[in-house]
Amino acid sequence: MAATEHAIELAITAARAASDRKAAEIIALDVSEHLVLTDAFVIASGNNERQVGAIVDAVEEALHKVDVKPIRREGKEGGRWVLIDFGDIVVHVQHQEDRAFYALEKLWGDCPAIELPEDARGGDGTAPEYELDEYGFPKLDGFES
Repeated sequence: MAATEHAIELAITAARAASDRKAAEIIALDVSEHLVLTDAFVIASGNNERQVGAIVDAVEEALHKVDVKPIRREGKEGGRWVLIDFGDIVVHVQHQEDRAFYALEKLWGDCPAIELPEDARGGDGTAPEYELDEYGFPKLDGFES
């Protein structure tokens, strides 16, 4: 049995929200053949703990707008790997270093990918590089620190 249309729509909504916060390497996997608890995983990366938190907040807000609330959230305090369980989908937002180390997409490599629209893929697969100010925050064009 493949992921439901509803789960695919939620995965795309979550991926778009992550992409809006400059998440990198966003993928969605149909895990419905291997897990009975969920249909899809969405996996995204952030450059640092602060960005991971912003991605998580954006995903929760986007899904809340379509009346989907998280059942459980783990790891937000640490900001390295946050798992958000929405029932039909589970979203993993990882710091880039943790993403490379744990390699969830390899672990679940036998699961088919869910095709994401271009605006939900995180651009070219990498988060943008920013020059940091004296406090360690990204300098954004047009803004003074």
